[in-house]
Amino acid sequence: MDYTPHTEEDVATMLDALRLNCISDLYKPIPESLRLKDLDLPTGMTEIEATRLVDSIAADTAKTAPDLSFLGAGAYDHFSPSVVDAMISRGEFFTAYTPYQPEVSQGTLRVIFEFQTMMCELTGMEVANASMYDGSSALAEAVLMAVRIRSGDRVILPRSLHPFYRQVVETYTTGIGLEIVT
Repeated sequence: MDYTPHTEEDVATMLDALRLNCISDLYKPIPESLRLKDLDLPTGMTEIEATRLVDSIAADTAKTAPDLSFLGAGAYDHFSPSVVDAMISRGEFFTAYTPYQPEVSQGTLRVIFEFQTMMCELTGMEVANASMYDGSSALAEAVLMAVRIRSGDRVILPRSLHPFYRQVVETYTTGIGLEIVT
């Protein structure tokens, strides 16, 4: 749906108040040589196409390897569309906790339900969890779920995994006879 700030009647009323016949009359005092001409612009780009174009231009001035990252611990370069920031700033996503008042938590509960439903459809699994507190507890819950589904007694974790994440997995799995291999 187009954004139309004024109706034709609104525009006519404003032009009448200014004693003008049409909107282009507003530009008559500007010399023709200074008026905006048609621009020879390429077709529009998606956000990721524009990002890649700017990155390729910036690469000429880069002094380090483009894939150099000091973040580690599972935080690596990847593209996140700007709509992600807009969505996660919504109240439903601020916290992993569900408010106690049912009238307040309906949005949160709906989002969690939709997420779990979509994850089940994507993975083909019967269940999906949500509302994890952080990455390490989410990993530990995933390990427990995988062990239950596969009826295994051993799990392999990558050597590159942050030691704190491994400690949380070990804490969660203490007492169930699970061997953790790297």
